[in-house]
Amino acid sequence: MDSVFTRVGPELLAVLDELRRREPIFHILEFGSTTAEFERSTATDYWEVGASGRRYSRDFILRELTTSVPYVDAAAAGWQTSEFGLRQLGPDTYLLTYTLDQAGRRTRRSTIWRRSEDGWHVLYHQCTIVAAEEDDTIPT
Repeated sequence: MDSVFTRVGPELLAVLDELRRREPIFHILEFGSTTAEFERSTATDYWEVGASGRRYSRDFILRELTTSVPYVDAAAAGWQTSEFGLRQLGPDTYLLTYTLDQAGRRTRRSTIWRRSEDGWHVLYHQCTIVAAEEDDTIPT
C-alpha cells in the first residue's frame, strides 16, 4: 500500500502512522476479519455513508461483512492508498482522509477514529467516488 503524507503537522505524524495502517477499514487482515474483531473496532453507534450516498448502520455493515460479502484483504487485492490527511477533532478523536484505488476505482475516504484505553475505534466512515475529470487540487 502506497502512503503519501499530506496536510499533517509534525505533532500528528505518529497518530497518522497508526491510523493509516488500519485503512481501508474492514480490509486489513492484521486488524480483523471476523464479526467479533469488527465489533471491537467499531463504536456501538458507528455508521457510514457509502459511495452510493446510502447510509448504513453498524449492524448492517457487520452483517454484510460476515455473511454476504467475501472478505477482501486490501494488500492481497493490490489496493493502493495515498494522499493521507489527518485532523485532530478532540483530545482523542481524529479525522483521517485518504484516496483509495481499487484497480482503477478511485474513491476519497474519510474515517473518524477515537483512541481509548482498549485501542482505536471507528466512529464514522464515508466513501465518495472520484470523477475521472476531477481536479485533484485543494482550493486555498
